[in-house]
Amino acid sequence: MTPGSGTVAVVTGAASGIGEGIAQRLLERGASVVLGDLDASRLDATASRLESEHSGRVAHVAGDAADVDHVAALIEAAPGDVDLYVANAGVFRGFGLDVADADWSLAWDVNVMGQVRAAQALVPGWLERGTGCFVSTASAAGLLTQLGSPTYSVTKHAAVGFAEWLAATYGDRGVQVCCLCPMGVRTDMLTEGETSTDETARLAMRSVVGAGATVTPLDVADVLLEALEAGTFFALPHPEVGTMYARKAADTDRWVSGMQRFRTSLES
Repeated sequence: MTPGSGTVAVVTGAASGIGEGIAQRLLERGASVVLGDLDASRLDATASRLESEHSGRVAHVAGDAADVDHVAALIEAAPGDVDLYVANAGVFRGFGLDVADADWSLAWDVNVMGQVRAAQALVPGWLERGTGCFVSTASAAGLLTQLGSPTYSVTKHAAVGFAEWLAATYGDRGVQVCCLCPMGVRTDMLTEGETSTDETARLAMRSVVGAGATVTPLDVADVLLEALEAGTFFALPHPEVGTMYARKAADTDRWVSGMQRFRTSLES
């Protein structure tokens, strides 16, 4: 699809970071956008800024992206049928093997089930209309791995798997699916990890920064829009992730050994 004037979009996790960047780029192209985020005060501020620049095309609803009722409220707030849903909300919680069950549950609910519930709400209507687009923000961690955080690595792998399933099942029936997999992006999530008192959390962030250049949320948004226009499944703001992914598949043992060496270098 080519988002533009007349496009109706929903973006979750849109109060800051990647979600805010995607929402801004969509609005600049003439789309109407519903913003969702758990942080109500920050969402209000972001929506106010974007509304001042794109009057009449911004709505926002605060809430939990994994909650069925909130997903319904986002769709209800849209000025017409939703053409594009960007399931961008995510959490980066839980470091090391002894992660609490509550952190596992939170990561699974937000990073995976939030996307599942959105697709359940929208795909049947898209099939009837013969058109619709679902974007999953899954992270490079979903293609490779995330040192330090088993919760993030596992749930982002699951997000990629769900996006693949959606594309295989509905991609030839009018539903476009795009899986966004950035590596290091200059967001609050990155900053919080770098300044954490948890050494394993800091290692996780060092692994992201050390693997390649960090980009801006607007850079990520630009790559996503290019992928949507081209109709490609993966949107890779860091092209090297595709190379790493191919090498991992070609020789997994060698790739794992390389990750072990990388982890050791970060620990020292």
